[in-house]
Amino acid sequence: MRGIVIVLLIALAVFAWVTVAERSEDALVVYCAHDLMFAQSVLEDFERETGIKVAVVGDTEATKSLGLVERILRERENPRCDVFWNNQLLGTVQLAEAGVLEPYQGSGYERIPSQYKDPDGLWCGFSARLRVWIVHQGKFEPTQDALEQALAGEDLSRVAIAQPVFGTTLTHFSVLWGVWSPEPLKDWYSLIRDRGCQITQGNATVKNLVAEGVCDFGWTDTDDVFVALDDGMPVEMLPIRVDGKTICIPNTVAIIKGTQRRSQAEKLVDYLLSEKLELRQARSASRQIPLGPVDESELPEEVRELQEWARDGIALGQFADARAKCLDWLKREHAH
Repeated sequence: MRGIVIVLLIALAVFAWVTVAERSEDALVVYCAHDLMFAQSVLEDFERETGIKVAVVGDTEATKSLGLVERILRERENPRCDVFWNNQLLGTVQLAEAGVLEPYQGSGYERIPSQYKDPDGLWCGFSARLRVWIVHQGKFEPTQDALEQALAGEDLSRVAIAQPVFGTTLTHFSVLWGVWSPEPLKDWYSLIRDRGCQITQGNATVKNLVAEGVCDFGWTDTDDVFVALDDGMPVEMLPIRVDGKTICIPNTVAIIKGTQRRSQAEKLVDYLLSEKLELRQARSASRQIPLGPVDESELPEEVRELQEWARDGIALGQFADARAKCLDWLKREHAH
């Protein structure tokens, strides 16, 4: 029976890939790390408005950004992807440094501030999230000093952060690696784990633990906090500051080197970098923050309040080397 199950699973996996491959013969193949519940409707509208067929390839929730970056690197000699829509920045920078991206500076590129795009046009950011403290209401005064002091306490069993091997917590740790230097970060991470800090499988779990009162506070992203607020949960948030700056993490889009669908890829890049799309993302449940100029009267009030924090974001591109070294350490740290 076990053998039959394995054969069926392999068959299903092959069928899934063949289905994507058949669709992609005349379609623009998009590897997408953004939540598919949001991205799918955007790409369907792009199809409808332009007539360009799109085949979307996602990945697992926990590893999607890292997994797709590694997949593109494995496929570099025979690329299957045309456009990469990442929900991170540093992984896309890694691809740029590996020489697997093609430059493009279209209409959308011009509207994005320089700190959120590659100077040669290899990638460009849009629609960002912030790293934030999420606090159960009434547990702590939501100020940077009060929360940092609480995180330095002896008992951290009611504090949660996501495992930093993946996702935006990896970006967060990469920034700390670059700003603090490696040894202080390693010592600090060991210390908070020894003191009982809950290391969870993802930001959504951190949000749930704090929202339900199991934990008093933790680290997550603005989109997770908005999910909790929309569900009526008693939480509040404060942007995390590192070296006097916020950690503002944009989506990024890039064209894969060797694409045979260059003109279609350019159209999708311009579409994702447009004011129309940034406003749409700002009004979605994730409340992502526009990076380019938009009609602010069309923004939800809570997004307008976050714009100033986003403008004060640290330039993440400088931490690409830190990310590689930090990730290597974290993989060893969590291997057992």
